Amino acid sequence: MAHMYQSHIIFTKRFQQLESSQRFITPIKPESKKPQSLSHNGERVSLAVVSDSQSTAEAAAAAIDVESDDEEMMVSRGGDDQVEGFGDECLVSEYGWIVRRMEAKVDSEIKQVAEIQAEAFHEPSVVFNDTLFWFFKAEVLSGLLYRLRNSPPDRYACLVAYSITEASSLRPQFVGVVDVTVLRDEDVLCHLEGAAEYLYVSGIAVSNSFRRQKVATVLLKACEMISLRWGHDYLVLRAHEDDMGARTLYENAGYRTVSGDPSWVSWVGRRRRILMFKRTGHSN
Repeated sequence: MAHMYQSHIIFTKRFQQLESSQRFITPIKPESKKPQSLSHNGERVSLAVVSDSQSTAEAAAAAIDVESDDEEMMVSRGGDDQVEGFGDECLVSEYGWIVRRMEAKVDSEIKQVAEIQAEAFHEPSVVFNDTLFWFFKAEVLSGLLYRLRNSPPDRYACLVAYSITEASSLRPQFVGVVDVTVLRDEDVLCHLEGAAEYLYVSGIAVSNSFRRQKVATVLLKACEMISLRWGHDYLVLRAHEDDMGARTLYENAGYRTVSGDPSWVSWVGRRRRILMFKRTGHSN
């Protein structure tokens, strides 16, 4: 029993760290405490609802609830059932990879994205690892569905990468994903000359079997394409200060560091993060 309690604490802490560092999971705070649901191609997927008395893990357990249903799938973006201007459109095609916007009305694509991000950010646990991973993946899926349902099409997008050899496939195997969201955080805007908003890059993840094959590089280029199309001058992201691999990737893509977490962050057992940005459509 003590091990289960300890594992629950570990899971909750990891999810909170991921939420604060990657910002790709949006909390759901509806008025009702009953789980909401969306219908996807004959399957009903419930959204986790976290009440004051409910733990993060308990909410995650309710997040994946698939049952047979004959209703038509419907995921709305800011009240619109139809999203125009993207669909299957290719944003970038380089190094043998294609990047496009994820189809919000194809549940198999949504599940692939949740799987890739969960695998990338989940830290294995000595005990109850499979259970904790399932909870974590449920949280990722829940957050993704919430954003798809509530975000206008020009404020949020999930981009997916797959092999150019699967360009004509109806169900390509995704190898990488990234989220882009329009934000206006004043603590960030103070570093961005003349900007009222910026495009925040988060949740970038590549499947283990396809790392170090330029997938992340192509995903970052696709983020820049979105920024230009949506009319934003700045791309912003955060990286852990000690993650030299990620920092090198971002620096090679044209990002530069402008600020970092205060030193006391490491004193409380948290990894320090740095804020990086890239200006698009202008000379850096």
